[in-house]
Amino acid sequence: MMRSLDQLRFAGQSLTGARTRTLLMLLAMSIGVGSVILLTALGEGARRYVIGEFAQLGTHLLIMLPGRSETTGGAPPLFGETPRDLTLDDALALLRNPSITRVAPLTIGNAPVSRGSREREVNVIGATQDYFAIRHLQMASGQALPLMDPTQAANLAVLGRELRRELFGSQSPLGQWIRISDRRFRVIGVIGGSGQSLGQNLGDMVVIPVAAAQSLFNAPGLFRVMIQARSKGDLQQAEAAARATIRERHDGEDDVTIIAQDALLSTFDRILRTLTFTVGGIAAISLAVAGILIMNVMLVSVSQRVAEIGLLKALGAAERQVLRLFLTEAIMLAGVGAALGLAIGLIGIAGLRHAFPEFPVAAPLWAPLAAVGIALLTGLVFGVLPARRAARLDPVHALTGR
Repeated sequence: MMRSLDQLRFAGQSLTGARTRTLLMLLAMSIGVGSVILLTALGEGARRYVIGEFAQLGTHLLIMLPGRSETTGGAPPLFGETPRDLTLDDALALLRNPSITRVAPLTIGNAPVSRGSREREVNVIGATQDYFAIRHLQMASGQALPLMDPTQAANLAVLGRELRRELFGSQSPLGQWIRISDRRFRVIGVIGGSGQSLGQNLGDMVVIPVAAAQSLFNAPGLFRVMIQARSKGDLQQAEAAARATIRERHDGEDDVTIIAQDALLSTFDRILRTLTFTVGGIAAISLAVAGILIMNVMLVSVSQRVAEIGLLKALGAAERQVLRLFLTEAIMLAGVGAALGLAIGLIGIAGLRHAFPEFPVAAPLWAPLAAVGIALLTGLVFGVLPARRAARLDPVHALTGR
């Protein structure tokens, strides 16, 4: 009776005796496992990146847009005419609702920002103090827009870090004057951090009071209104109250579109999770291909080892023992290949993190477990046919090499 340790030793010697064949099978299996881990890590990274971007935008958030999809037959217009402008008074009226804690009316445009001979075309955002709290914007120096009457067009400006560096170099900008288009503004703060947030470059922008932006761009209507509910549980109540307020002020017309951030985020989350499973499934197909390779190569191996199998059976090895020997070889191939693939996947993830530090590449916990499990199952399933063929060989014919 052959012991388990003897079976492992025998299978190991058989694999090391045909190194080229073994290495090819290990390569196929490791590429399959590594592909599953890397592709699912990219999908999970995309999901985490989107969630992180929305988290930077704010929490318990509603975004009110002027115009309504049912009015125009399409999506709310980003620019151009709408049935009725969303005004600053409309936005301020929303604060009367107890379920709403902050409101940030926004006017956005592009304008040249200059100091002396230095000039740069940037995004100019008209906002209020609540905008900084909603967006969780930290100050590198100075202060954010002060608490003031939103209808007051004060000549105050808060710069992004890149814009500060372009205009002032190593000098402190606080208290200095800059020119936005044809108007002068005094710098009171610099926003900390930089990078892209939902397509907006936080470092290359300037924030001024919303009334000043409306005057600068000659735009009485608002671009957006960001509404923060008191809690996640208050979101529906805040949305209903915001709609009721707008209907009251717009002669009974519900001519705005309100997007709930949590609903939008959950939609993206479902889409990206499905994408992750899909690309993982596509990569798992390569494991099936590797399993077929193991089967074909082991079938060839059986034909090459007929005499060896005949000797084993002549010495008293039962069919089930020969079956276990070949299945052990297949599982060892799959196991070592899976381990190598796991290492390849982890090294690949580390390389992607180093190359793209802002992209949160991380394989979901199920991915390596599923990849290794599928690899072992594939090795077992596709190893059955060669193992059964070897076990059923007639010992007399096998010893003669037929």
